[in-house]
Amino acid sequence: MSLKPSCWLLKTPDGHEFSLENRQHRTMQAHELFRYFRMPELVDFRQYVRTLPTNTLMGFGAFAALTTFWYATRPRALKPPCDLSMQSVEVAGSGGARRSTLLDSDEPLVCFYEDVTTLYEGFQRGIHVSNNGPCLGSRKPDQPYEWLSYKQVAELSECIGSALLQKGFKAAPDQFVGIFAQNRPEWVIIEQGCFAYSMVIVPLYDTLGSEAITYILNKAELSLVFVDKPEKAKLLLEGVENKLTPGLKIIVLMDAYGSELVERGKKCGVEVISMKAMEDLGRANRQKPKPPAPEDLAVVCFTSGTTGNPKGALITHRNVVSDCSAFVKMTENTVIPRPDDILISFLPLAHMFERVVECVMLCHGAKIGFFQGDIRLLMDDLKVLQPTVFPVVPRLLNRMFDRIFGQANTTLKRWLLDFASKRKEAELRSGIIRNNSLWDKLIFRKIQSSLGGRVRLMVTGAAPVSATVLTFLRAALGCQFYEGYGQTECTAGCCLTMPGDWTAGHVGAPMPCNLIKLVDVEEMNYIAAKGEGEVCVKGPNVFQGYLKDPAKTAEALDKDGWLHTGDIGKWLPNGTLKIIDRKKHIFKLAQGEYIAPEKIENIYLRSEPVAQVFVHGESLQAFLIAIVVPDIETLCSWARKRGLDGSFEELCRNKDVKKAILEDMVRLGKDSGLKPFEQVCPSSECMNSFKTNFPLEDFLQVDYISIWGDLRTYMRNEKRSGLTGERVLNQEHVLSFPGHQNMIWNPVLRIGCPSFAEKVQRG
Repeated sequence: MSLKPSCWLLKTPDGHEFSLENRQHRTMQAHELFRYFRMPELVDFRQYVRTLPTNTLMGFGAFAALTTFWYATRPRALKPPCDLSMQSVEVAGSGGARRSTLLDSDEPLVCFYEDVTTLYEGFQRGIHVSNNGPCLGSRKPDQPYEWLSYKQVAELSECIGSALLQKGFKAAPDQFVGIFAQNRPEWVIIEQGCFAYSMVIVPLYDTLGSEAITYILNKAELSLVFVDKPEKAKLLLEGVENKLTPGLKIIVLMDAYGSELVERGKKCGVEVISMKAMEDLGRANRQKPKPPAPEDLAVVCFTSGTTGNPKGALITHRNVVSDCSAFVKMTENTVIPRPDDILISFLPLAHMFERVVECVMLCHGAKIGFFQGDIRLLMDDLKVLQPTVFPVVPRLLNRMFDRIFGQANTTLKRWLLDFASKRKEAELRSGIIRNNSLWDKLIFRKIQSSLGGRVRLMVTGAAPVSATVLTFLRAALGCQFYEGYGQTECTAGCCLTMPGDWTAGHVGAPMPCNLIKLVDVEEMNYIAAKGEGEVCVKGPNVFQGYLKDPAKTAEALDKDGWLHTGDIGKWLPNGTLKIIDRKKHIFKLAQGEYIAPEKIENIYLRSEPVAQVFVHGESLQAFLIAIVVPDIETLCSWARKRGLDGSFEELCRNKDVKKAILEDMVRLGKDSGLKPFEQVCPSSECMNSFKTNFPLEDFLQVDYISIWGDLRTYMRNEKRSGLTGERVLNQEHVLSFPGHQNMIWNPVLRIGCPSFAEKVQRG
């Protein structure tokens, strides 16, 4: 028989006992128990607070204030537009092609804004959203920027376009107009003037060399070219006088010029006219714009090929608009351009990278400020302009990185810089981008101020950038910093890092305007099924082919419309692409070792006095050669630190300087893990393949050549002359080339040995 207890006892933590004898008693006792455990009332709390010391109350208040302040101002990670662990997905039935996860379907993006299908419409949108705000700015030395409004630019553009019609051009996409000038407001005015009347621009740039310029003038059948300086007009007239470019009939000059230039033009049948006269002609004969269609040609962008003459990539309005739209789609919730944004324009407008960036800015009513034309004054331009958008190339990033660490010239400064960068890099890994941390105020503010102090968006492309350099500068500059990948044939970009993904070592996911797939490169053991192969691109941003060159077009575009880039890529687990090799940039040395020269070049470019470097080797030789272009801004100060004085030209001839540069390059190579046969300085194993041992300085020689224009010719001539091995190494001579007095000549350090090859430029 079970026994029921007659009462229950409950004991509180402080020893009070409550007996529950029956249901009624239990109810009463429960109420009493709840009253005992009740929360203190406000009156009780106030009474308790009054008993606390003043210092304690002040401490509580300070803690509460700090907690509230931290919660309100704590750094927040940038919200990415997609899952960063899967930034691209495979398209079914496409042979392994992948697309951006930002797309809702497998169809690539063509237009982000429905009312922007051409570059002309993009500029018209900019006029509207800017409310006729400032558009193009330029400055003279020690002067502030002066600005043209959007409507002023539109009016000048229509005047130029109307003047072209008066000069015999038609409003049609088969009318080509040349532009041979540095970045300046007139460049954009001419471009928009051509677009307003469906004409096509053909940019020229002197780094291609005079032979290439002659080739482009004839290939594109240019009858009219806009130039900025009289020196370039003289160069063009020289071609006509020598009957090399008989089709050129009109030269329009932006800068002032003398009457002798006009007379010289008359003698060979070329009209030399000023930009102002063209504007007046168009203003007096204003024609209604005839805008282009999306499928119409917009630009013929000539690129320097691996061998032979430049190739003219045919880029349509649809190509450019789709590439711009893809960038806007990726950044629409993070850093989309605004009318109050300012772009610093210094990268060549003749290249599609800068062109796409400027088109994005113009479409959003932003401002474009041009540098003075002298790269040595760029830092001054940045401080005056205070840009918010800053596109850069890896060479400039390397310079910034080296100078920052070069100024940390004591152990304490280096330790502080390393410590601060590690703290900021830790935030990067959490997706946090900011420029207001303690480390920004103590360490990085000076670096940010050197760029004007307002940069919020940076984009780099055109060449690989070191992961170390990119990560450090992302941390130090405290702005959204994207890395892109592409080429002229896909209208600049086909991959871009995703907002919120601040890891380095990859070029991002496919942009929404294109698909990307990898194809087998069996001779290099890259298999697409293993996630490695040649990068191929397909989409509305892919070009239409090369001007009057069906053979080269067939090499670049296959029958299904895929652009074969020649780069070797690898898919990473998160759906991003990593560029790991170059299909054509590999060769064997005599001892059977494979060489990837671009990897070596990117390492040597880190040397402070080196501006450009070209590494080459041949299967009949045991080691490498390099052609080095010294940095005219850095060489003199760098040499003085080593007790070597002289002018830039004198230093280029100085064996001690050349030896020091080579030693610095070799040091960087060793630090980066280059094997002995990958260094341009021959190792003892390499030297044993020759009959005699040569001193180090005999591997250095100065030549005065135009690196981009005449280098191919120089290589071919030297190879035909049979100079190899000991003969080349022991010759001491300075070379110059006749017939190019109007070109900018670069002193070049030739480092290394044996013979040079015809293939100087690689893509």
